[in-house]
Amino acid sequence: MHIVIIAGGSGSRLWPVSREANPKPFIKMNDGLSLLQKTFLRGISIDSVESVITVANTELFFRIEDEYRELSPTIPLHYLLEPCGRNTAPAIYSAALELQLRYGSDALMLVLPADHLVKNQDAFIKAVNIASEVANEGRLVTFGIQPTCEETGFGYIEIAEGCDTSGRHAFNVERFVEKPNHSLAKQYFSSGRYLWNSGMFCFRVGTLLEEMSTHSPSLAESVDSAFEFCHRSEGRGSTLARFDPEIFARVEEDSIDYALMEKSSRISVVPCSLGWSDIGCWQAMSKLVESDSNGNRVVGIAELEDCSNIYIQSSYRLTAAVGVEDLMIIDTPDALLVANQDSSQKVKQIVKRLKDSGGELHHQHVTAHRPWGTYTVLEEGEGFKMKRIEVKPGASLSLQMHHHRSEHWIVVKGTAKVINGDKDILLRTNESTYIPAGHRHRLENPGIIPLIMIEVQSGEYLGEDDIVRFEDSYGRC
Repeated sequence: MHIVIIAGGSGSRLWPVSREANPKPFIKMNDGLSLLQKTFLRGISIDSVESVITVANTELFFRIEDEYRELSPTIPLHYLLEPCGRNTAPAIYSAALELQLRYGSDALMLVLPADHLVKNQDAFIKAVNIASEVANEGRLVTFGIQPTCEETGFGYIEIAEGCDTSGRHAFNVERFVEKPNHSLAKQYFSSGRYLWNSGMFCFRVGTLLEEMSTHSPSLAESVDSAFEFCHRSEGRGSTLARFDPEIFARVEEDSIDYALMEKSSRISVVPCSLGWSDIGCWQAMSKLVESDSNGNRVVGIAELEDCSNIYIQSSYRLTAAVGVEDLMIIDTPDALLVANQDSSQKVKQIVKRLKDSGGELHHQHVTAHRPWGTYTVLEEGEGFKMKRIEVKPGASLSLQMHHHRSEHWIVVKGTAKVINGDKDILLRTNESTYIPAGHRHRLENPGIIPLIMIEVQSGEYLGEDDIVRFEDSYGRC
């Protein structure tokens, strides 16, 4: 068994916490683990697992690597990095190609979305064991969640007619159904023959490649071509395959459901009750938090007076609510969301407008993650910007230059090794250096503790795209 983690999607309905540069898989749950970390741990808990493949956007690689490093994994890790999203069919097919290359066509692949939550681990392992047996018989297996309500937000799977659902553990699939209206959802729920489509799958590698080539030959051919020209590298306990941007741009975009699952005659489903949630909106997120006697749920710091059915997430400052009901209040350092409980699906419309306006609030938090560490924008105004920069031990920023801004660096904690023009400088706490516009410069942390410094920028243009890289340890030149 090999775990395939699909770390795609932006989670726009969970804005302002989820953003393009900090998508849903990186959202931390109440136990301090992200959804991505929970998915990883869930996968490697299966006894027969030999490796983990993660398919993700190239720009998220170093963030994912940091998330995994916190878990101290000992299992081989493989990464497939896409320059742009092409939906789940190319992601899963390319993972199968990688597994065939390394482990052969008989390898089993368990496909897990990186942003789902499963509470019942024992039931999950039991379902995977059943699925692996069926997949070894040449079937394409999906996991169907036993419905608990008349849900209109999920796709459904219909169990084939004639299947005796009382004594078996896996069934043939009649069809996949799009998200229904409430009337149809009610029918599906009462019939007992429909399951929620979880987006989790189990295949034998050879079966998946064969069926994709049969039912979506054009897509398979485009991924084959892109896979052939991957840029490959290896590190300690991990391998990395980056798709070439120009070639990958020609890959067809499609979901695994449309490209394969709705076309193949070899589909089976394992019904299961896993305590599963795709956490598709803030209303779903709120249900994971225990409520008080008035139905209020709070994560973080809040004071409530005469409120009912309120969900508050406020981790950075106190949020107070008085005399309101049926609201969701999500507070972040640079954006505040207030929404009716029944309107949580509409948050993505706000994100679309923010994106269309050309700003950054849909894309980035005030704290941005980089391969070398993080930076946080403390304050900005006309002609200036202040940042808190934290550099990981042994890491360094690129050797770079700015056309339109100068920078002043002040070390707050640790030691900084600085290239400033033709000078090499070592700065310690409370020491600083000034970098004029046009000067080549580089910042490195030679120490064993994090380097923290304050950067003050000044100039006519302070955008992040005013940067010319000459050398970079992370391949960003």
